[in-house]
Amino acid sequence: MKVFRWINLILVLAFLSSCGTNGTGNSSGFSNFFATSTPLPTAQAHITSAPDAQAAVTKYLDAMQKDDYPGMYDMLAQSSRDGITLEDFSKHYKNTLNEMSAASLEFTILSSLLSPTSAQVAYRITYHTSLVGDIQRDIPMNLTNEGGSWKVLWDDGLILPELAGGNQLAMEYSVPARGDIYDSKGQAIVSQADAFAFSIQTDQIDPDLRGTLTAEVGKLCGFDPQMIEDQIDFNGPGWNLKMCEATRDESQRLLSISPGGLVATEYKSRYYFGTGLAPQAVGYTQLISPEQLDIYRRRGYNGSEKIGQSGIEKWAEQYLAGKHGGILKVVNPAGQPISTLGQSNPQPADSITLTLDSNMQAYAQKSIEFFRGAVVVMEVKTGRIIAMASAPDFDPNNFEPNNPNAGGANLLTDGALINRATQGQYPLGSVFKIITFSAALESGLYTKDTPYDCQYEFTRLPDRVLHDWTWQHCQDAIAAGESCNSSTELPSGLVTLQEGLMRSCNPYFWEIGWDLFKNWDRGGDIAKMARAFGLGSPTGIDQVEEASGQILDPTTEIDAVNQAIGQGDVQVTPLQVARFMAAIANGGTLYRPQIVEKIQPINGNPSLVFKPEAQGTLPLRTENLTSLQEALYMVTNNPRGTARFNLRGFIEQYKVAGKTGTAESGNGKSHAWFAGYTMNEANTTKPDIAIAVIVENIGEGSEYAVPIFRAMAETYYYGSPQTIPSFGPIGQPPYTPTPPGGANP
Repeated sequence: MKVFRWINLILVLAFLSSCGTNGTGNSSGFSNFFATSTPLPTAQAHITSAPDAQAAVTKYLDAMQKDDYPGMYDMLAQSSRDGITLEDFSKHYKNTLNEMSAASLEFTILSSLLSPTSAQVAYRITYHTSLVGDIQRDIPMNLTNEGGSWKVLWDDGLILPELAGGNQLAMEYSVPARGDIYDSKGQAIVSQADAFAFSIQTDQIDPDLRGTLTAEVGKLCGFDPQMIEDQIDFNGPGWNLKMCEATRDESQRLLSISPGGLVATEYKSRYYFGTGLAPQAVGYTQLISPEQLDIYRRRGYNGSEKIGQSGIEKWAEQYLAGKHGGILKVVNPAGQPISTLGQSNPQPADSITLTLDSNMQAYAQKSIEFFRGAVVVMEVKTGRIIAMASAPDFDPNNFEPNNPNAGGANLLTDGALINRATQGQYPLGSVFKIITFSAALESGLYTKDTPYDCQYEFTRLPDRVLHDWTWQHCQDAIAAGESCNSSTELPSGLVTLQEGLMRSCNPYFWEIGWDLFKNWDRGGDIAKMARAFGLGSPTGIDQVEEASGQILDPTTEIDAVNQAIGQGDVQVTPLQVARFMAAIANGGTLYRPQIVEKIQPINGNPSLVFKPEAQGTLPLRTENLTSLQEALYMVTNNPRGTARFNLRGFIEQYKVAGKTGTAESGNGKSHAWFAGYTMNEANTTKPDIAIAVIVENIGEGSEYAVPIFRAMAETYYYGSPQTIPSFGPIGQPPYTPTPPGGANP
């Protein structure tokens, strides 16, 4: 073999040697071939970059953070989409995160492995849960290259490794009892209780005891017995008339009498005492709605709880609900536990104490029960809300599913859920003259003694004549065949600025608005003063919903004169009015209105305690504030004051000041306003209070709002109203109302 190898090598070398030269030293053979042939082309390298796998995983997890399940599904590989629909994919993620009570999640990309057609990216995900703390896992995600984009090869383990193979999460919940709500004296407003739902079965009424039945039910439920009688007659035999609910203690007398036709059904409930004290402010609870379910599952609710839907119940949900507890387990497809991922113990709910006084609140609601309107009572030196009533109101017990009388929204009077005290926006009418009075004094163009001849007409505007309120009274007298001779029918005549406020002289305040706008280029003074009094913006009360109202700078003479008497585009809330009246009374400080006295855990110190919070100061010099206070006292005490007539007998015992208002509503009769305050703290043990009253579409403030103000002031000092207003007893209808309750055959 070696011999043959050597012979082959010698032959090759000889061949190369013969081809290498031609005897002249020039190249020949292969050298000549390469020298004379066309050169070979240079090779070109083309590089295609692999898509960014980490960016794809980041995009997928970003979508997961946002609950963007369609966006996640679009990133799945075709083979994964073939195995699960978008609906099932979304439902699986949603249910798993809900069961986990995952309030939020975070992730970090750890590493990646790439090939042209596949990739694996590892990430660390942390679920911040409401019930079992943080759950953290390192998870690899496999991807495939489809058309130049990385697509996710999905499986259950991408949520949690423990879920691979069809395992699921199961939370065992521990739900504490909901916390109670009390008034400022510790009297329960809302509590868990054994209650009775009362109704009347019309074909079982004992004729001999019918009067007893309607009287006792009326007394318990707060209904006029005659109204119940009328409803019985109207519906006839065979009907079940829903009445009200009461605790065993509240209904002890009625249950002991047990007149024929009375139906009493016992049930357990979150019970609202007094058929709902301050229902728009306190709010109500209701089962979690389908639209709310995902949100509350992430907060650690199992979905069967009742939650606060408005007012304090909603604002204080985190306190009143307590801290739910839970044990999070992994279960196999058969539902058998495999492992426990975490657990927590429940913590008892806090109770809420409000600044409301139950007695004041009850009479505030009775005072406007048969009207539409609002009453606000506030301590002048603290901002503490003593009463906040809005009519029509509602019974929160009607939202209790265990209550046989319940009907929820079906039993609501139109607009009953609106808190007119904080959300109602109205023209302020002549109460706004307080603002115009203040702007006039601060302008330096007027003093408290600046005279004005107040007659029926105001003729400054080029295209119209405006009339004082006394002119309309005179026209009414003439229409009735009488002469105009009373103080409400004759012009006020020559008055000072203070007397103009006392008499509520429209022409004087039209003159101020026109004068500032037309003659002095100070048309924004009144609006600026109004905003400084807190109008046109929220008061800052956090615990209940509120509107801001509206104060605009006038752009025309008509705007200016309308604004000067609280008409035109002026919009205020009763709470704003009570607040600035309190500021006038206390020397100029605007306090934040508050309705929560404290939040009290079962053990330990309160987590929140009421503290007065000053938010601003009225921009009035001391002498001008004093002039305003004097004028408001004249309104209630001077024989010509617009509020004096309906305060006689009370003002001899207790000092009050205030301002009447009659605001054109643009829809029916005028709104009746009165806003005032007490001045008796030095002589009593009670702090002074400010009271704002509005009654919608009823007439003049002096006739309707002043008597309600008086009833509230009497309740504050005496414990209950002491006089009967001209429109009838407080809590009794001044006209024929719709009968209470509903009828079922």
